[in-house]
Amino acid sequence: MKVDLFDYELPRKFIAQKPLPQRDNSKLLVLDRKTGNIEHDMFYNLISYLNKGDVLVINESKVIKCRLNGVKEKTGASIECFVLEKIDRNRCVVLLRPSKRLKPFDKVVIGKYYFTVESKLDYGKAIVEFNFPVDIIMNEYGNIPTPPYIKNTGIKEEEYQTIYARKDGSLAAPTAGFHFSKGLIKKLEENGIVFAKLSLNIGLDTFRPVNVDEIEQHKMHSEYYSIEESEAAKIRIARSNRNKITAVGTTTVRVLETLMIKKNDIVEDSGKTDIFIYPGFQFKVVDRLITNFHLPKSTLLALVCAFAGRENTLNAYEEAKRKGYRFYSFGDCMLIK
Repeated sequence: MKVDLFDYELPRKFIAQKPLPQRDNSKLLVLDRKTGNIEHDMFYNLISYLNKGDVLVINESKVIKCRLNGVKEKTGASIECFVLEKIDRNRCVVLLRPSKRLKPFDKVVIGKYYFTVESKLDYGKAIVEFNFPVDIIMNEYGNIPTPPYIKNTGIKEEEYQTIYARKDGSLAAPTAGFHFSKGLIKKLEENGIVFAKLSLNIGLDTFRPVNVDEIEQHKMHSEYYSIEESEAAKIRIARSNRNKITAVGTTTVRVLETLMIKKNDIVEDSGKTDIFIYPGFQFKVVDRLITNFHLPKSTLLALVCAFAGRENTLNAYEEAKRKGYRFYSFGDCMLIK
């Protein structure tokens, strides 16, 4: 399947550069994936599309301050370092920009700390050793890694987190959850809507473009996930009662469908998944999806097309543009039912 099938045009004016003052005031495009029909609403009216006993599954992973800015000791050249994965307290797999300026044994200074390049990997990655525990360095000098299409440098750390973020580990936010406010969650729970939590630590692969001609050739990097038995049980009970399971975000879809492939049920589990969902995938547990509007030719858009149908999805994106919806991380969202 050609990657170009997942392309569309998006003028820059549609890319949201900051969050709304009130999270649940975002627009909500409601897409019926069976008929292709589209409705327009507001996210604070989400309760209108849910029934008592339905489950909203959320990803409670929290974005860490993994973006570090330093200078090459010998030349003073600016180096950006993203901590991707900890090997131990001091050694990490990182993404370096620009990586071509660095070679093994080079030293990069970050405030009062530094790291030394141990070895270079592919796609600008490297293994480096910090002179101090990396968690402490990130806490002192790190920044939240907002996506490259967000040019606004004034984003506050709490603005690029869901309000229910709890477990450190993500390098990007599960942005479908941005639309929930404390008041909306309280209203939903008071009306019998169940929230089930899981965690998937999102990697920077989220922003990596698909650089192959055929979508099937793309390889996903593995990401760590976990779900506790108490949360899994909420989903099993809802399914047995024929209530609907709504995944909040593509990351949540990937965990739920991974569990069905591995365990044939939603049970307590943890591990890594590299599941790649594109058209032709057979969904086993997700009934509905809440998701933002995604980049052209991205793995996220491919997943949405798999769930709603490519033609339905791209038609909805064109309708969203006509109606002035905001796109990407801080943008508006869809409910696909």
